Amino acid sequence: MTLALRHAVPAAHASDTLPGLLAHHAASRPGQVALREKEFGIWQEITWADYLDRVRAFSLGLSELGVEAGDRIAIVGDNRPEWTIAELAAQAGGVLPLGLYQDSIAGELARMLEAAEARVIVAEDQEQVDKVLEVRDQVPGLEYIIYYDSRGMYGYEAPGLMSFEEVEALGERAHRRSPEEFGRRLAALQPGDIALLCTTSGTTSIPKLAMLSHENLIAMASQLRTVDAMSPGDEFVSFLPLAWIGEQMIAVASALLAGFTVNFPEETSTARKDMREIGPAFLMSPPRIWENMVSDVQVMAEDTTRLKRWFYGWAMKQGAATAEARFRGRRIGPARRLGHRLADWTVLHPLRDQLGLSRVRRAYTGGAALGPDVFRFYHAIGVNLKQLYGQTEVSGISVVHRDGDIRFQTVGVPLPRTEIRISEDGEILCRGPAVFQGYFRNPAATAEALDGGWLHSGDAGYFDEDGHLVVIDRLADVMRLADGTHFSPQFVENKLKFSPHIREAVVFGGAGTPFVTAMIAIDMENAGQWAERRRIPYTTFTDLARRSEVYALVRAHVAEVNEELPDAARIHRFLLLHKELHADDAELTRTRKVRRGHIADRFAEIIEALQGEADSVTVATEITYQDGRTAAVEHELRIETMGH
Repeated sequence: MTLALRHAVPAAHASDTLPGLLAHHAASRPGQVALREKEFGIWQEITWADYLDRVRAFSLGLSELGVEAGDRIAIVGDNRPEWTIAELAAQAGGVLPLGLYQDSIAGELARMLEAAEARVIVAEDQEQVDKVLEVRDQVPGLEYIIYYDSRGMYGYEAPGLMSFEEVEALGERAHRRSPEEFGRRLAALQPGDIALLCTTSGTTSIPKLAMLSHENLIAMASQLRTVDAMSPGDEFVSFLPLAWIGEQMIAVASALLAGFTVNFPEETSTARKDMREIGPAFLMSPPRIWENMVSDVQVMAEDTTRLKRWFYGWAMKQGAATAEARFRGRRIGPARRLGHRLADWTVLHPLRDQLGLSRVRRAYTGGAALGPDVFRFYHAIGVNLKQLYGQTEVSGISVVHRDGDIRFQTVGVPLPRTEIRISEDGEILCRGPAVFQGYFRNPAATAEALDGGWLHSGDAGYFDEDGHLVVIDRLADVMRLADGTHFSPQFVENKLKFSPHIREAVVFGGAGTPFVTAMIAIDMENAGQWAERRRIPYTTFTDLARRSEVYALVRAHVAEVNEELPDAARIHRFLLLHKELHADDAELTRTRKVRRGHIADRFAEIIEALQGEADSVTVATEITYQDGRTAAVEHELRIETMGH
């Protein structure tokens, strides 16, 4: 079958489409490992030939169900081989795949399925199927629900409900009837065909569906590979949602272009352990993952003995000094090299190994700004962490740091075939081969985003004297204080979140307000451990956030952050929220970006109190019990005023 396909796919198209790249690898090195998944503690391997076989079977199976070119299918679930198989199978038939976040609530799934007018959804397991069945009457065009984890599905009956294996079996029978059909489909694909519908982050509105072509995605991957080499012998661990463009750009587009192996952990909770076993060559994560790892290390350091804490502090100073010298191009003397070598042997290398980063050549962060303190931490422990910048509409990336040219305050320089310029209003504009084709069935939004032939990012930024791009914040979020000073709330928020005891922070200020204020949500796990070590009793999140000792802990960190800020941007008043900020409440996006406009409306009473002089504010929260009954609960939140 593989040899037949080698002749069925014209060489001219071998690298022009994503399924074409798959066919190329299956023909040139069929027995090498393309995908690896851990099941019951054992890594299961899928070769390139097997990968193509399953894509062919599922693609032809969709056709047997009546799915035609131009139709849409949705995919929701954890990272598994079936996700990428379904995605490539859809592309091979000219069908548009749409990835959805696995933690989406049922109502969100319904909105996105209706927006795409999806005929099919590939739902991983019982949990996802239940959510789809709950809202199926709201999506009348949905004909089939295909699951690929059968646990708990025994006895389920619903129109169009079937297993992944059943669809593959349909495709295998179709292939036996017409062995050349799949090859003809691959040959008919064009680089400009839409390969993916990808949801935007939705920080300011309901997510839109960006249309990305094969050419867009491959151009992005090709440019990144030009900057940072990727080869077939490399390993990558895919554990972030495949609905996110950041994961698509590495686990799908780059993997198919470079031909490296993509590994799927057994569970989300085992990702770090599984990553240690694989030893990936590179890693791509949004800031929240890097921030969480820093918090874990800080908590571990607090929990250890005094001697080990001293060694940790000494080693981090050695690592930070060495990293700073490299960034500034300074000579590293013999004494510094010896100290750093000892620090790496005793503390830094074991720490990298514990985090699963011991073999990482390059690590990327993108999707939002990463605080400079977090950046310094990773370079101090010896991880080559690089900031990249982009958005869904540019296939994920347009700017990245180069090795040996990393600045904590910048996001690097544009990719080789990408143009970036700054508009008169300070907005970052982009033009290049990876820029999307438009928003699905939304010509007005498309025209606005691509006005003048440039992609309008909505971000504010500028180029420094060395040509590095500095991203300030969302253009709409850059605030002007009463004294005329401009400041970025996101910059202050990142500094606050460097504390392991702070999970989220939302900073407010601007015209008409006298000073900067902050709403802070504690990190329940880390703050709880801190309280337990000091025998501070608490019951719930709300109870812990009320404790005066926790307020004092956070106040000390706010004071430290204020010392590093200009006077006008310092936090004058803050409070600890009675609840976590959550994507289910539309306070965060599914990639954990703050939805500032929604929060401003939802917490208007709190924000008004922070900008006033009261020392507390009472808020009412409605809770819903399992039996459907609701009740209103009032919370009095204390407001802290910082001294100057």
